[in-house]
Order: sequence, then C-alpha cells, then structure tokens
Amino acid sequence: MDGASDPGELGVALGLVFYVVLPVAALLLWRALGRMQEKKHLRSLAEREAALRGVLVTTLRGFPGADPACPPPELVCGETAIASDGFKTWVFGLRNLFGGESKSFTPLFDRARREAVARMAEAARARGFDAVCNVRFATVDIGGNASGAGKKAMPMAVCTVSGTAYRRLADAR
Repeated sequence: MDGASDPGELGVALGLVFYVVLPVAALLLWRALGRMQEKKHLRSLAEREAALRGVLVTTLRGFPGADPACPPPELVCGETAIASDGFKTWVFGLRNLFGGESKSFTPLFDRARREAVARMAEAARARGFDAVCNVRFATVDIGGNASGAGKKAMPMAVCTVSGTAYRRLADAR
C-alpha cells in the first residue's frame, strides 16, 4: 500500500491544515488588516490635529487669554469608540492568562483619546471658538470586560472628553 494514500496520514495532514495553518493564517491576516487600518487612522488623525493647532486645549479651569467682548463660553464634547482588531484581541487573551500590562491596547486607548480631543476641538472651531479649557476625560468599557458583554465581546477603547469653549484675545493667539 502506498504511504501517500494512507487515510491516517491524510487525516493528520488535514488536521494540521485546519488546526494550525488556518488559525495562523487568520491571525496574520487580522494583524495585517488591523495595522493597515490603524496606520490609516493615525495619518488622518495627524492631519486633523495639524489643522487644529490654532485651537488651545487645556485642563486649566480658568479662561487663559479670554476675550470678554466675545460670545459667552459653551460646552463642547468629543466622543469615540475604537474597536480592537482580531489580532490584538487574541494577544490580549494570552496576556490575561499571565497578567501584566497589555501593551497591544495602550496605543488603542491613545488613539481613542486623541480622536475624542480632535472631535471636541473641531466642535469648538465649528462654533467660532479658538480655545477650550476645563477639559475632562472619561473612559468606559462597552465591550470586552463590560458586565453582561459575554465572552465573545470585542474589546473597545471608548473615550469621552468635554470642555468649555471660548474665544481668546487676538494678541493671546
């Protein structure tokens, strides 16, 4: 009997493909697609942040350089929820087994924070303001470890930011 046609060897080969090759290929595909999407978002974010350089954003409670002759200050907010990609979720699952900081999620939360601040600054600029003070951040878990989310939920970085938008004096800009 020819060894290549042995049903036992064929079963082992198929098992290797289904249990090793396909999962590894899926992880590599998730990683590639996730990195591509993350780089695209970071480029877009950097362009938007550069366009918003003239908007002062501070956590100070006062109104540095405020123009008293301008309209009254207003509340502005920015919110974002950024889902993790499959590869980072898989790595996070491994990290949960051993404990410690999940370095794959740190950039995800940084992106969420930057996106929320950019949206808040854009809201301020759209209303005619060029500064935001008393900025406050809040984070929420709506996936992953959120209560009732279930074991299959995708971890997400959620950030909400709010502040008081106002106009600065022309010489304070």
